[in-house]
Amino acid sequence: MASSQQFPRPRRPEPVLITEAAPSQAEQHAARKKRYALTMGIRIVFIVLAASFYQIVWLMLIFAILGTVLPWIAVVMANDGPPKKKLNVNRYDARPDRVLESRPTRVIDG
Repeated sequence: MASSQQFPRPRRPEPVLITEAAPSQAEQHAARKKRYALTMGIRIVFIVLAASFYQIVWLMLIFAILGTVLPWIAVVMANDGPPKKKLNVNRYDARPDRVLESRPTRVIDG
C-alpha cells in the first residue's frame, strides 16, 4: 500500500487545469462592462480637459477629438470577445508510481 509519505506530491501554487473551457459568459460580460466603463471614464477626463484648455485652441481640439472618438472605441472594445491566446497552463500529469504496467500485446495471425 502506497502512502503519501512514501511518494510525496509536489506542491504547486497554481491549480491544475483539467479543461479547455472558456471563461463563463457572466465573467466575459463583467470584463467587457469594466473595460467599457474605464474607457468612458477616460472620455470624461478628456472632455473636462478640453473645457479647461479653451484658451489653447490646438490642445482643446485634441482633447475634444479624443473625447468624441472614445465612445466608438469603447463600444467596439465592449462588443469584442475575450482574446484567443495560447496559455502555458499547469496541466495534469500522471504520477509515475500510478501508471499501469504495459503488457506486450498478442497479435493473432490469420
